[in-house]
Amino acid sequence: QVQLVESGGGLVQAGGSLRLVCSPSGRSFDNSIMAWFRQAPGKEREFVAFDAGYGGITHYADSVKGRFTISRNKAEHTMSLRMRSLKPEDTAVYYCAASIKGGTTTALRGQDTYDYWGQGTQVTVSS
Repeated sequence: QVQLVESGGGLVQAGGSLRLVCSPSGRSFDNSIMAWFRQAPGKEREFVAFDAGYGGITHYADSVKGRFTISRNKAEHTMSLRMRSLKPEDTAVYYCAASIKGGTTTALRGQDTYDYWGQGTQVTVSS
């Protein structure tokens, strides 16, 4: 059974940092596109960042560009999201996702392009 498990969420003050990790099991996604999405209370799930899995290709939502860094550790088969200068508006449940089918940059900003999802990890940023 394929699973994506997120870890590293928690409570942090505004301006602080957190690092989320996504740990797949059941298959490797080393050469697949993986991404982070988030869902704040009362809002729809939104794209945060994706890593293409090759060529160092990454893409970020404007709201996190320059503050968040997505990366892969192929030795450990994990993906991480380093979040800095956190703001209260970053408060959300963060989800890890993996895409087998791939797509354009526009498509990869959408949830439908992703085949596997984790259960999410809560990130709360206090003001």
